[in-house]
Amino acid sequence: MTDAPNPTPEFNPDAPEAAFQNPLEAEIAELKAQLAEAQAFIPAARDAQLRAAAEAENRIRRAENEAAKAKKFAAEDVLREFLGVTDSLELGMKAAGPAPEGVVKALVDGMQMTLKQLLSALERNGVKVVDPVGQPFNAEHHQAMSMAPSTEVPANHVLSVMQKGYTLHDRLLRPALVVVATAG
Repeated sequence: MTDAPNPTPEFNPDAPEAAFQNPLEAEIAELKAQLAEAQAFIPAARDAQLRAAAEAENRIRRAENEAAKAKKFAAEDVLREFLGVTDSLELGMKAAGPAPEGVVKALVDGMQMTLKQLLSALERNGVKVVDPVGQPFNAEHHQAMSMAPSTEVPANHVLSVMQKGYTLHDRLLRPALVVVATAG
């Protein structure tokens, strides 16, 4: 009879307990430990994925908002240049007086039509007039040039406007230059 290797290990009381386990059971125990470690990592990975997706969405939203704002205010400098033209037309009409005649009347009528067209074009592009006579003084939209006593207008209200202000889509383009009333 030949000596064949014995497939079952012999009992050795000094050997560690793992030596008595089947090698497949040891591998299964190791795989279970790896699976538990991987499953513990899943919530953190899912959280990181959700955060990354939210950050990407926020970046897209910010970029869209910035592009919309850039488009909305792209013509700001050009529109600001037209405000001087508007001021000149208004001053010219004031200088002509209340009831001009002849050629002066024709010029004033032409200026009024030009001013009306210009203001209409500005308004179509989001520009609005800030003409605050009688309203409370607002440092965000008005620039106080002086103060004057008044019995007709309450204190800290706009008594008169020296130069109209303008906003572009609710953003100040130019403040109104005003005289503010004090207690008279």
